Amino acid sequence: MLLRHIRYFLAVAEQGNFTRAAEVLHVSQPTLSQQIKQLEASLNAQLFDRSGRTVTLTDAGVAWKHYAERALQDLQAGARAIHDAEDLQQGTLRLAMTPTFTSYLTAPVVGEFYRRYPGIRLELGEMTQDKIEVLLAQDQLDLGIAFEPVQSAEIASTRLFAETLNLMVGEGHPLAGRREKLDPEAFARQPLVLLNGDFATRQFIDLFYQRISVRPRVVMQASTISAIIDMVRCGQLATILPQAIASADRQLHPLRLEIPISVRQAVLLQRKDAYRSAAARAFVELLSDYATGLHTISPETNSPETNSL
Repeated sequence: MLLRHIRYFLAVAEQGNFTRAAEVLHVSQPTLSQQIKQLEASLNAQLFDRSGRTVTLTDAGVAWKHYAERALQDLQAGARAIHDAEDLQQGTLRLAMTPTFTSYLTAPVVGEFYRRYPGIRLELGEMTQDKIEVLLAQDQLDLGIAFEPVQSAEIASTRLFAETLNLMVGEGHPLAGRREKLDPEAFARQPLVLLNGDFATRQFIDLFYQRISVRPRVVMQASTISAIIDMVRCGQLATILPQAIASADRQLHPLRLEIPISVRQAVLLQRKDAYRSAAARAFVELLSDYATGLHTISPETNSPETNSL
């Protein structure tokens, strides 16, 4: 059994068709079919059912696919380990975070990482936590930053800091500059623009409203933090976002609530037992410094409520 057998098997399993898999692999269909037959012979099992219009996995194929994927991931991690530059002059770090983190972690932490290690190519993605966990499990990401709880049993988490959410408005809002706390009734009357329901932040906000038995007045939804901030700055809408975002933007004014919004725990995510490159270790160290407040990377974005790692 060779590495190409594993790659060819996974390509056919993903495409469900020998012709399409051959195109993806840039080999001829007869070559691909021959290699799959060799693999089946070496395993003494039929891996694919070829009787229908699409190629499907047999029970043996389904059972073997899990181990094939894990073997390929480990081999790729091994290749990265061999070529990993311990002096951090070169390399790649694949990082993803949920949208609210992008708004206040990218500049201080990611920016400082690039300043220190300009030779490291950083691939940064913004996505939902569900997708981060899937890509980590598939070894398509090195690190993720999201929230507790973690859903996948394949993902390990390390606590970073507690994040506080705030109700906030723009400078032209009637409540801008208000010092008195809003009671639940006044809170419920505020027209809101929030992230849509695909995001962990929105799900967390909805659970908070359920806990205090208040029905929010959501008049607008968006899929990006930047769009929400622009609408709040220039209009009469309020939003709920991390306190650190308001601290970094003088055009946003946080409002105090009689029933404060619950604190949530930010976590660093990684596939269990995954290889951690020198670049990943350096980023984790920098992120830990930010989270614990051992030194200030950007005074405007540090929150006084940050907890230690």
